[in-house]
Amino acid sequence: MSRFVQLHILTSYPPSNLNRDDTGRPKTAVIGDCTRLRISSQSLKRAWRTSDIFESVLKGHIGTRTKEKGVSVYQSLIKQGVSEKNAREWAKLIAGRFGKLKSDKKTENNEDLHVEQLVHFSPEEEKAIDDLVTRLVETATEPTEDDLKLLRKQHTAADIAMFGRMLASSPAFNTEAAIQVAHAITVHKAAVEDDYFIAVDDLNSGEEDKGAAHIGELGFGAGVFYLYICIDRELLQKNLGDDAELTQKALTAFMQAVAKVSPTGKQNSFASRAYAGFVLAEKGDQQPRSLAQAFLKPVKPNPEKGEDTMTRAIKELTKRRDNFNAVYGDCADTAVYFNVETGEGSLSDIAKFIAE
Repeated sequence: MSRFVQLHILTSYPPSNLNRDDTGRPKTAVIGDCTRLRISSQSLKRAWRTSDIFESVLKGHIGTRTKEKGVSVYQSLIKQGVSEKNAREWAKLIAGRFGKLKSDKKTENNEDLHVEQLVHFSPEEEKAIDDLVTRLVETATEPTEDDLKLLRKQHTAADIAMFGRMLASSPAFNTEAAIQVAHAITVHKAAVEDDYFIAVDDLNSGEEDKGAAHIGELGFGAGVFYLYICIDRELLQKNLGDDAELTQKALTAFMQAVAKVSPTGKQNSFASRAYAGFVLAEKGDQQPRSLAQAFLKPVKPNPEKGEDTMTRAIKELTKRRDNFNAVYGDCADTAVYFNVETGEGSLSDIAKFIAE
């Protein structure tokens, strides 16, 4: 099995605000001395992990990321007749195994049952917690030290195996991410623009007052984005307990999501859903490398040659790949691609390529 799979993806987004900064405007980055629009890797991974594709293909192999597992344990105990005092104390003992409790004083909104950091629970850990809750209800006794051994190093959570997990209080149960995701950036100069909008009150029919009931501004941008992804297939299979079948299923779901699923930011305002227009997949044991250098110089299409931004970006990407191969030798053993502009290749071919 070739160890590394590298994905180079070009996607054209219409006006959108998929991933906002602290001011509510699209995120940006300065690259090649000009501003580009940016979509963070965190935003992309969240969209893929919570997609319908993952849910349907990897059902039963998806984790849950939360600070509030202690709250759900407490509520379950209460519903099954455990006293408030015992339910709270036992829930704290269980939640505390996964992270430092946020507070031991504030019971309002059950804040004392929250852990300080988000914890990604595997299905195996969730089942162990559920089994323990059932046992506590039946025995009406405080959980023992052995009962509280709930963390699992080995699991079948595909999203944890892909994107990793860090437990500050229990580093022995960390999972190293098998998939590295870059921030997506536009291949050309891009500006954040402002959409000035108003809302009218439907019940305001008076001639004397026809003004807007609401006025606002919303930042947006548009462009062709380059995204680089590196998959360590050996590590992914190791993270999944050397289950080759589950590994292939996870890679298939991942490829489908990457090509089809966009972050959900302001989708109702822009309907900016987009499929990838070009995907190049490479496979081999060679040291991985991004092709982002292809876009240090902002892409400028040549309309006189019938060239648009996507077409020019594909040319620059493949040219950079060929130049790397010429200088360093082949940077991958095999490669496949699809190109929506020319109708070449298919998503199913690439999904099969990375999974085999």
